[in-house]
Amino acid sequence: MLITYIAKKVNLKDNFKNMVDKKLSKFDRLFSDSASATVKVAVEKNRQTVEITINDNGMIYRSENTSAEMNEAVDKCVSILGRQIRKNKTKLEKRLREGSIDEFIAADDDAADIEEVEEAVSYDVYRVKTIPSKPMLVDEAILRMNMVDHQFFMFTNADTSQINVVYKRADGRYGLLVPEED
Repeated sequence: MLITYIAKKVNLKDNFKNMVDKKLSKFDRLFSDSASATVKVAVEKNRQTVEITINDNGMIYRSENTSAEMNEAVDKCVSILGRQIRKNKTKLEKRLREGSIDEFIAADDDAADIEEVEEAVSYDVYRVKTIPSKPMLVDEAILRMNMVDHQFFMFTNADTSQINVVYKRADGRYGLLVPEED
């Protein structure tokens, strides 16, 4: 797995990079050789935020944690990624290497410490909403999203005639999701 480091307001030492490489290597048997991981580290005052994103064949696995210590934040991020994979085991087996999740769970030392997660056959849809199909501009979609106080809003883009999603990011700015043609 190719690992890329992005540091904001901090210089990463080689021993930190080696530690992250070692912790992420336990995911190697789950993903293909073309998988890539991005480790973003940011330091603000006494908070250290680590975000790990793994991209493999269009599937994205992401975790983020803020802690007083960078190593602690990395440990929690790796633990979160492992829990995500275990929780969605049945759905991910078709996308990840066959049989690799069972090996991962059996070899995971922390699996005993984590509460047992029930395997769901399907997700229960609690509520169905309809959205207006009138094409609108991105600015109008953001305005509507803010008016209903939601974190995201799906709409038909008037410029492209495609279904798009606008969303509010954690930093307060806005994002736009646009479908990519294969």
